[in-house]
Amino acid sequence: MPPTAVPTDRRARRRQETIEEILRLATDVMAEEGVGGLSLAAVARRLGVQPPALYKYFPSLTAIYDALFRRGQQEHLAAVTAAMDAAPPGMAAVRAGMDAAGRWAVDNKPIAQLLFWRPIAGFEPTPDAFAPSVEMVARFGAALQTAAELGEIGPAGAGEQGVRVIGVLLTGALSQQMSNAPDDPFEEGAFTTLLPHLVDMFVRAHSPS
Repeated sequence: MPPTAVPTDRRARRRQETIEEILRLATDVMAEEGVGGLSLAAVARRLGVQPPALYKYFPSLTAIYDALFRRGQQEHLAAVTAAMDAAPPGMAAVRAGMDAAGRWAVDNKPIAQLLFWRPIAGFEPTPDAFAPSVEMVARFGAALQTAAELGEIGPAGAGEQGVRVIGVLLTGALSQQMSNAPDDPFEEGAFTTLLPHLVDMFVRAHSPS
């Protein structure tokens, strides 16, 4: 291996470590100041550098938001995928995925707000950052289709509208929880504990009979 390869790898490793530290500090700022309270100056101050130094890693505040969005969507998708894959097919997988999604959101409130509530005017995630969300929708759609094939719900519940309803039920419960009881754990939340009942309502509304 050429002698220059080692420092090059070291520089790449340190750069990635700095990027991760910037994103961690940005998340801390959002947790304390709100998602809209994030600024390059606040992150730079916590990192111990001047704001222009951040441009070596992120060209703008929007780029930091996009990186946070991408990482959040990837983590969210991983949690939901693991839960759905471990559950029986059909509505059991849908329930498991919604439960995992809700738990992740409650445990990652600042990032969840960025992902699901569009709190930053004018911010649009890049297609790459949004890709895990598209996969998430596809996974729930596939699980609902399986539920219809198993006779757990009717065909109408397995279409695009069914996926949207599931999304509304989940984000609606989470919105109420974060607005009215943000410090309650998922298992005890006045609204997150309604998720099983909301899914029951969905199943009854889309009865195969």
